[in-house]
Amino acid sequence: MPNTSEPDNPALVLLRALHHQPLLVVLRAEQPQQLAPQLQRLQTLGLRHVELAWSPGVAWADQAAELVARFPGLSLGVASVCEPVALEVAAAAGLRYAVSPVLDSALILRARQLGLALVPGVMTPSEVHQARQLGCPLLKLFPAAPLGPGYWRSLRQPLGGLPGCIAAGGLGPDQVEAWLAGGVDAVALGGSLQDEAAWQALAALLQRL
Repeated sequence: MPNTSEPDNPALVLLRALHHQPLLVVLRAEQPQQLAPQLQRLQTLGLRHVELAWSPGVAWADQAAELVARFPGLSLGVASVCEPVALEVAAAAGLRYAVSPVLDSALILRARQLGLALVPGVMTPSEVHQARQLGCPLLKLFPAAPLGPGYWRSLRQPLGGLPGCIAAGGLGPDQVEAWLAGGVDAVALGGSLQDEAAWQALAALLQRL
């Protein structure tokens, strides 16, 4: 099993950063540069971690690299990673981490070879145990909404020590604090940020956090 206690383990570095601000936002667009206005707003609000959803395209790496340089106040990663090429592109663009909706040992290995933090997706106790055996210190509970905020904590007694956890999938700003109280380390928001009211709720949440 890989040593997850190394101080420079990129997934542990990400986990420690999330303990300072336990929130991520996932943004989606066919071309990353289309997200610049939203990134500017998030940076102004003081949000730290933003995931750019992977979309195969010739200019994706170049555009993502430009956003990394343009928004130094943000820690940018890639979301929706299901294939190794997305990891290659993310590393080339200078993104700091990758998040996947699935648990795939080949993706985990390739991310380690690239020095990239990969957060694999899990849902069942068996997947959590498998990810732990693969040496993953940080997991994505997905989809989280159908499971309820007490789900992660309920796994602790039967499974023992658990890795860090980002709850994601169907959650809105008004649910973040309940999930944090339920024992996860961070919450990812995405599709819920569709109108001005949701953005105002996010701003208020950041002030409280």
